[in-house]
Amino acid sequence: MVIAAITHKEVFMAHRNARLTVHGRRLIVQRVRVEGMPVAHVAAAMGISRQCAHRWVARFDAEGDAGLWDRSSRPHTSPNRTAAPTEALVVETRRQLRVGPDQLAVETGVPARTISRILRRYDMSYLAELDPLTGELIRSSKASARRYERDTPGELVHVDVKKIGRIPPGGGWKAWGRQMGSSAKQKKARVGYDYIHAAVDDHTRLAYVEIHPDEKGATAARFLTRAAAFFASVGIEHIDTVMTDNHWSYTKSNQFATALDTIGADHITIRPHCPWQNGKVERFNRTLATEWAHRRVYQSNTQRTLALQPWIDHYNYHRTHSSIGGPPITRVSPT
Repeated sequence: MVIAAITHKEVFMAHRNARLTVHGRRLIVQRVRVEGMPVAHVAAAMGISRQCAHRWVARFDAEGDAGLWDRSSRPHTSPNRTAAPTEALVVETRRQLRVGPDQLAVETGVPARTISRILRRYDMSYLAELDPLTGELIRSSKASARRYERDTPGELVHVDVKKIGRIPPGGGWKAWGRQMGSSAKQKKARVGYDYIHAAVDDHTRLAYVEIHPDEKGATAARFLTRAAAFFASVGIEHIDTVMTDNHWSYTKSNQFATALDTIGADHITIRPHCPWQNGKVERFNRTLATEWAHRRVYQSNTQRTLALQPWIDHYNYHRTHSSIGGPPITRVSPT
């Protein structure tokens, strides 16, 4: 009797709830059929039931080594699945009319929920992604086709600006309710915006943030210079590339171009209207909003501003980042 040799590539668990890998199944066959051990003893030693051990031995007897590999859990038949001609009708009607499930249900007689499943099964594009006149795909998916992470700190730094409304003296509507802005005087009062400039290192997720009254090129340039100095102070001595969106303060500003030359970094921009390509800083902005800007009720704009730096220190040095399994600073200094 020949049992196939076990390689490292073959030792895997396709089904997440399976108790045995292919390697374990071969051990059962080896001990029962070659070494002559009782099935009950083998099952007890490997922590499985006798029925399970008998099943794999029987599969090996009937099919050889191929019988020890995982099979698809998909049923042989799906009697409740929509018939193929009906699915074809739904897909063709969608291509011709370019309407949603509710209208397709009227045209085809198929329930709208079933139509939604059919469209997903056939990987049909959403209507928002199609040209309404021709039906051609004109918009890319709102997800990066290839996720990436740079190998070392400083290879790529994401830069962006988030605009949030200032808090009037005494607190805004979150402190006093919606009636806060009900009077004519209060409605006309313009408190303006704070512009949160943020830089996030791609590999470490280490962040540097400043609050400014605008997002002009000169402001962005000075921010970039100070961000580079901060990264250098924690061990990221050089920034190779800076990624931004296509805002004029990044693409048309001579000051920003000079700042890039000063720190010795290249400049790349994302595709227009594709902010997810600058996703690491965009995700950081969301965290910034939920954990700092809107975390508690502030009585003044100054109070919120003063709370920023303690939160940034917590984010960089203490808060566990789910993507890296620890605070960002641990990727700069793993020890």
